[in-house]
Parts: sequence; structure tokens; C-alpha cells
Amino acid sequence: MKKDLKTGRGAQINTHNPFHQQHYTVDPEFKEHLHQSGEDTSGNAKTTYTAVYPKTILNRVNSPDIGKTWSMNPYQGCEHGCAYCYARNSHEYWGYSAGTDFEQKILVKKNAPQLLEKAFQKPSWQPEPIMLSGNTDCYQPIEKKLQITRGLLKVLEKYQHPVGIITKNALIQRDVDILKRMAEKRLVKVSISVTTLDEDLRRKLEPRTASVKRRLQTIELLAQNNIPVNVMLAPVIPGLNSHEAMAVAEACSNAGAVKFNYTMVRLNGRVSVLFMDWVQKHFPDRYQKIKHGIEATHGGLLNDSQFGRRMRGEGEYAQQIKQTVALARKTYFAEKNYPDYNCDDFLRVPKGQFSLRI
Repeated sequence: MKKDLKTGRGAQINTHNPFHQQHYTVDPEFKEHLHQSGEDTSGNAKTTYTAVYPKTILNRVNSPDIGKTWSMNPYQGCEHGCAYCYARNSHEYWGYSAGTDFEQKILVKKNAPQLLEKAFQKPSWQPEPIMLSGNTDCYQPIEKKLQITRGLLKVLEKYQHPVGIITKNALIQRDVDILKRMAEKRLVKVSISVTTLDEDLRRKLEPRTASVKRRLQTIELLAQNNIPVNVMLAPVIPGLNSHEAMAVAEACSNAGAVKFNYTMVRLNGRVSVLFMDWVQKHFPDRYQKIKHGIEATHGGLLNDSQFGRRMRGEGEYAQQIKQTVALARKTYFAEKNYPDYNCDDFLRVPKGQFSLRI
């Protein structure tokens, strides 16, 4: 292991929060004093969880790149620690860093199921697919204990409301009982993110996510229960996993996935500093190749925020990826069916309940 490399974490540094007027650093001599006294200065401190109580769990999505109208996030921050994660910047709004804070300081919305049911009970609510999560993974490790996501699924099933789930964690297998019943009514679709088939790269890039083997097993289990699975090769990173599109598509199709999609990496906000620092520490020999490859897909920059372009990139390199994915779809997914959501069976008054309104 390389010296000073944080194991089990994606971000290797804690970037400055631009909303803070003060910028704190640790004096090297004081850091050595902490080390000698037994304090943890490695960045591998234990994850902490803080309960927060928002007034709503649903967020309106205004991005034309996404497609769904609503999203909900039972957790803020994500222990999965994906080095490239675009959601890191959102942690700054909570007063934390987009770096190691994002992975170590998790905010928990324990009242999320109650907030969702409250929203469904409003006469003005119109059923539209909700994305779970959209920002951080709803099946990150703490979900095994807290079961907030399972609570949300129970509410969704109760009201027969459609939902789309995206995750990198095999913990979703726990909820197959609910997902199977919802799938029978076309109320759920699952997207499994498979960034690479290289387990060594996965451990470095997405340190606390499910292994490649477990993700393929998850796709297989969902497919066996007739739960439609879309695979996301996301993000495509030039010089790291950009050569894997056909192999990932084949493996996931064989496991039972019925759709294949992708996004190009884009390093928004502090993520550009964090990810390129990660590249420098893990793949110093490929640093320039990866950097220039990303820039080649975003007009010479590491990020592009323009709707309609930011998720796919532009230029010759991005076009090559687009063509490769199109070939993968034609080769491995041409005969497969991906059902539409059912928004017609929403229950304003679930069975066994009676409205008090006259």
C-alpha cells in the first residue's frame, strides 16, 4: 500500500468548504503530536451518523437529462466513497466538506417514510415516477440497520406508486419481496451501476460498494423475480474503464438485465480537485492520459454543466463511446423489453383505510 493512502475511502483529502469564511489546516508539528498521542490522523476515522428532520422528502427535478420528475434521498453523504461522485458538492450546503466528510459524516432522515405518506395523502398529489435516490445511495451500509429505504418501499407499495431505484449495493436483495410484488404491477424499475468488471479498480474507485461479483448476482436475482433491471455504465472514465463497455454489457445481459445505459464522467465543483488527487495517488502513470481524456469530452474542461450535453459529453472521444454503447445495445439487448411505469393505479385511500373528508 502506498504511503499515506487512505484505505477504504475514495477521497484522499478534505477540500475547503466555500461557504466557510475560515480555512482550517493542521500544523505538521501538531499533527505529529496527535499521532504520537494516539489520535487518528490517517483520515480513516469511523463514520458518524446524525439524524436530521426535514419538512419534506420529495425534491422536484428540473433537469431535462434525468427524465423523472421527483427524487427522494433518505441519506445525505454516502459511505460508498466513490471518488468521482457528483453529489459530493451537496455536502457543502450542510456545512461539511465534499471530501472525506462526505464519506464519514452521514445525515439520516429517519422520518422519510412518514413524510412520503404525508405527501401522498394530499388531494393535490399527482402520481409520477419518483427516483430513489438521485443524490446518494439509498442502500449504503447504514441502511442495513436503519431500514429507512425499506420503509419508503412499504409506503410506495401501499399507495401503488411508481418508483425507480439506482444503487451499487447488493443490500437491495433484502427487499426483493416488496420489489417483486411492485414489479407485477409495473410500479418499479431498478438501475444497477456497474462501473467496471475489474475488481481491483472497483475497490480503489468505489471502496465500500458491493463487489463486481455481488452486483452481477444482484442483477441475476432481480431478473429471476421479474424485476426489470437497467445497467448503468456510469461514469465512463477515459483511460480507466472506457474500454469496458462491450464486456460490461455482455456480462450484465447474461445476468438478466434488460436495458443498458451510460454517462460520461464530469468533475463538477470540488470533485475535480478530489478526483484528480485520487488519480495522482492511485494511477500516477496515467494521470495526464486520464486528465486529457476527460477534457476531450468536455470542450477542454473537466466539467460541463450544460443540459443535454453534460451527461454524454461532446467531441470525437465522446462520439466513440456513444457508438460503442449503441453497438452493445444492439448486440446484447435488442430483443429485451423494458416496461413503462404504471401511474394509473395510485390509491388515494389505500385498502383498509377510510377518508374522513365528506
